[in-house]
Amino acid sequence: MDQLQEDLGIAKVVDHLTEQFPALGRIRVEQVVDEAHRLLSGNPIRDYVPVLVQRTAKDRLRRVMTDEPAAIPAV
Repeated sequence: MDQLQEDLGIAKVVDHLTEQFPALGRIRVEQVVDEAHRLLSGNPIRDYVPVLVQRTAKDRLRRVMTDEPAAIPAV
């Protein structure tokens, strides 16, 4: 997977998770996806990065929704 394909995949992840977690807002979803993406920055094999980022970010967003409802910023 080249960088352009990876970037497009990550953008789709942001779109998808924004739809799944509308209460958190796009900015918060982008932050969580970016954090998950940075965790994989050193890996030489990039083929499954968008899928792995989506799984990690989705898990974190679920935790935010269940553990910290008062801390969710209004965006």
